[in-house]
Amino acid sequence: MFRLLLRPAAKRLHVHIHKLLLTVLMVGIAVAAPAPTLAAPAERPEKQELKIGFIKLTDCAPLIVAYEKGFFEDEGLYVTLEAQANWKIVLDRVIDGSLDASHMLPGQPLGAALGIGGRANLVAVAGMGVNTLAVTVSNSVWSKMKPGVPAQGGKPIHPISAANLTPAIAAANNSGKRFTMAMVFPTSTHNYALRYWLAAGGVHPGYYTPTDTNGTTNGSVLLSVTPPPQMPSTLGAGTIFGYSVGEPWNQQAVIKNIGVPVITADEIWSRMPEKVLGMRREFVDRNPKTARAVVRALIRATQWLDAKNGANRQELARMLARPEYVGADTNVLLGPLIGQYQFERGDIRAAPSINLYYRSFAGYPFYADAVWFLTQMRRWGQIPTAKPDAWYDTVARQVYRPDIYRAAAASLIASGKMAASDLPAANAYSAGSGRFIDGITFDPSKPNAYLGQFAIGQQGRAP
Repeated sequence: MFRLLLRPAAKRLHVHIHKLLLTVLMVGIAVAAPAPTLAAPAERPEKQELKIGFIKLTDCAPLIVAYEKGFFEDEGLYVTLEAQANWKIVLDRVIDGSLDASHMLPGQPLGAALGIGGRANLVAVAGMGVNTLAVTVSNSVWSKMKPGVPAQGGKPIHPISAANLTPAIAAANNSGKRFTMAMVFPTSTHNYALRYWLAAGGVHPGYYTPTDTNGTTNGSVLLSVTPPPQMPSTLGAGTIFGYSVGEPWNQQAVIKNIGVPVITADEIWSRMPEKVLGMRREFVDRNPKTARAVVRALIRATQWLDAKNGANRQELARMLARPEYVGADTNVLLGPLIGQYQFERGDIRAAPSINLYYRSFAGYPFYADAVWFLTQMRRWGQIPTAKPDAWYDTVARQVYRPDIYRAAAASLIASGKMAASDLPAANAYSAGSGRFIDGITFDPSKPNAYLGQFAIGQQGRAP
């Protein structure tokens, strides 16, 4: 009951009202025993008042749940959550300290370490979701794709190859237009997933070069940046032919009857990590107990999210539907959250591998995940020269911090809030390479050999 009292309409007053009410609560306890007590934090954080950012996507859910269910409060943290307009603002505000932490793209702290779009020392302390994106095309593009897609029982067979885009690309070119697709940020999972899918189907997505920061060199298509919530309206306006984005903005296109999701993240890579919690390295070094407390709250939130049989996903959909969080209709949010994915209208399929938060170690920041993102930066020219295998490992270990996650998990295990079997082995480098749409195997210990398998993409040569 007390936690509900700590939720003022004006979120900026949250911390101060929270402290005042806690003081009143403690006075009440002193003069009227027995009374309920708040959970004692595992350790007192150095900094209790935090501002954490997020983008309006379903994979911000761990932060929302940690806030709404009181997991932050259990750790002695008084958190203000702030929605951000786009990923560039997220990156800038974490770097300048306006945000203590944020829901981030995995490639953002890695890119910052390499000076891609600016240099900064950021770290990823936890994962925040696996398999939460898809690629959507306009209805017009789908009408040109569909005749070439194999079908069974009147329904397209998945996964759908990007090779089926060829007629739509040709039609755009013949009309004097560049076939443009949107993604959310140059170092985003969405950019690399879209490029991977296109290249696997023989469609060249273009290279980044020192003089081409838009990544269009040699490309058959043009990839541009659009903030996630603006994707459906941009598609509906005809400015783009398709996009790669997280939910609920693919399902929104179906509901609005302006587009068709043609492939989901897990069909491109069966375990595609999509977001991390990012912090400044300096912040973590100065506030290690605070960092662990935040990660403990996130772990508990991801446990709640992946509770057996999706028991909490209906409640989650209602929570995320609120305007201060994602702000989409519950019916748009719910399907993917309960493992039901709609492609064409009425073509609803079971999708148990999407929107994972805790299961399959989805929240653990594996070094191998960092290596994979680095290989994609090299493949598409954001890393302009070839690097030795050891370099990939070094950068991964600088940026990804499973040690913080493990330390946070250890105290949850000790208190009985987490099973030891839900934590990877101490020397775990990856959760397994998984299955890729092109059948290529990813070995994180041999990144250059991995890059050498692609017909489209850079290895040790310039484009």
